[in-house]
Amino acid sequence: MLLRVQNLTLARGGLPVIAGLSFAVGPGQALILRGPNGAGKTTLLRCIAGLQPPLAGDISGAAERIAYAGHADGIKAMLSVSENLRFWAQVFGGSDIAEALDAYALHPLADRLAGTLSAGQKRRLGLARLLVTGCPVWVLDEPTVSLDKEAVAMFAEAMRHHLQAGGTALMATHIDLGIEAEVLDISPFRVTAGQRAGASDEAFL
Repeated sequence: MLLRVQNLTLARGGLPVIAGLSFAVGPGQALILRGPNGAGKTTLLRCIAGLQPPLAGDISGAAERIAYAGHADGIKAMLSVSENLRFWAQVFGGSDIAEALDAYALHPLADRLAGTLSAGQKRRLGLARLLVTGCPVWVLDEPTVSLDKEAVAMFAEAMRHHLQAGGTALMATHIDLGIEAEVLDISPFRVTAGQRAGASDEAFL
C-alpha cells in the first residue's frame, strides 16, 4: 500500500473531531472522502500531508512521497507561470515542466505573472504543480474549486494518467470526475460533543 491509516484520532482547535479512522489506498487507486461541512475532511487531509500531528494512530507508507493541494494554490504571485512550475520541479529534484503546461493548457500563460491570473487560472497552475513533483501520492482538498467545466476535464484526465501510472489519490470532492474511485464517508468517525468533554490537545495550543 502507498498509504495506510490506522486508528487515527484528529483534533481541530484543540478538540477531537475524528476518532478510530482506518483505511488503506494502494497503487492505481483513488479514495474520495465524503461528509458534511465540519466533519473533519480538511483536518484529515492536512494531517496526512504532515501539516499537523494526529492525537493518536498511525500514518504509514507515503512518508515524503506526498504532494498536497489544499484551499490555497501554493503559487508565488511575483513569479511567472513557468517560473512557478520550475521552482516546484526543482524542490522535488526535477526540471521538466512541459507535461504540466500541456496538461492544463498553460502554454499561452507561461510568461504571465501568477498574481495577474484569474482564480480559475491560478487553480490550474496550482494543480499543475502536482505533475512536476514526481510524488506518487496526491492529497487533494476540493481540487476543482474555481475550475470551469473544461478545466475540470483537464484535472480528471491528469488524475486518470496519474492512477494508470501507479499513483494514488486521496481527495475531498463533491464533483463526479468520471474516474473509478472508492468513497469513504467519514461521518461515522466524527467525535460527538459528549465525547469531546474534557478533551484537550496541547499540540495545537
